[in-house]
Amino acid sequence: MKYYIIAGEASGDMHAANLMRSIRKGDPGAQFRVWGGDRMEAQGGTIIKHYRDLAFMGFVEVLINLRTILGNIKFCKQDIVDYQPDVVILVDYPGFNLRIARFAKNKGFKVIYYISPQVWAWKKSRVKTIRKYVDRMIVILPFEKDFYAEYGMDVDFVGHPLLDALESENIEGKAEFLRKNNLTNDPIVALLPGSRKMEVEKMLKIMLQVVPHFPVYQFAIAGVSTVPVELYERLVGSLPVKILIGQSHDLLYHADAALVTSGTATLETALIGVPEVVCYKGNRISFEIAKRIVDVKYISLVNLVMDRQVVTELIQQSLNEKNLKLELDRIINDENNRSRMLSDYGELRRKLGETGASKRAADIILSELSH
Repeated sequence: MKYYIIAGEASGDMHAANLMRSIRKGDPGAQFRVWGGDRMEAQGGTIIKHYRDLAFMGFVEVLINLRTILGNIKFCKQDIVDYQPDVVILVDYPGFNLRIARFAKNKGFKVIYYISPQVWAWKKSRVKTIRKYVDRMIVILPFEKDFYAEYGMDVDFVGHPLLDALESENIEGKAEFLRKNNLTNDPIVALLPGSRKMEVEKMLKIMLQVVPHFPVYQFAIAGVSTVPVELYERLVGSLPVKILIGQSHDLLYHADAALVTSGTATLETALIGVPEVVCYKGNRISFEIAKRIVDVKYISLVNLVMDRQVVTELIQQSLNEKNLKLELDRIINDENNRSRMLSDYGELRRKLGETGASKRAADIILSELSH
């Protein structure tokens, strides 16, 4: 069968790639035409647009790039019509994907949404669009099933695919990791400044301010290939900080603590078992708008799933050198704090369900296509 899959960022690329692998096991002749990244391409997807050309964050940034976004939507619609897929699979990325859902459904294509947009946080009106234009919604967070039920929708909870991704990884031993990256045996603090260029520039600049305060620790950045290495190098300057491209999970497995930009990476860090401080600082106007319309108590997925504060969140003005130093010191040197956090991580893993999310999602999709 022919599958048209749209993922607009790094985490979507990873989860969609694992889904594609599982689909192929049930449909060996599967053909994939995709918007995504290198991981989806490695699973046999024909890349139409790479997510690095799609990632615009914040209200202001979206307005600035509106012409490009609208051009992408127009191109995507025509491409779907030309390809004539058996199903359109949308992975998160709601601003774009909900428009495509409406179009695809009206054109008679089957539409499946894998990884729900965060409609429970803001724009709850989008549930009406989802109910009207999506044939099947597959969710990965436990509270989402109850949320959709309030709107009369029966959705499928399959567990979180991160558990699959982490379990299937081949992580190299610490000695080899240290040798390869020219690191010492000193404890490591991982810096995860995000996956978008604008985000990295803003977040890393702040994170690096704490480096001089922790001389016995070595700091390493989890860099991504979609951000030019020159940007990392310029921000690091003369600081004794390593830049590791494409080694985020390896770095986390060998790190003692982490500073993490809000997003999927906060969940990855917790599931790997690294005490973390969650950081976020957006465009001031975008944040002021978001503050008035977002209906959640927390910004990190860790705290949202647990429905209480497990990890500290430093947001906007509270994200500064003084607070970062204080909170990093707490997760490094306060043994009670560290053990409490690690215990909470165990509960978090249990709440997210068993491994096998990608296979369960693939089974649902194949079942839907057999009707």
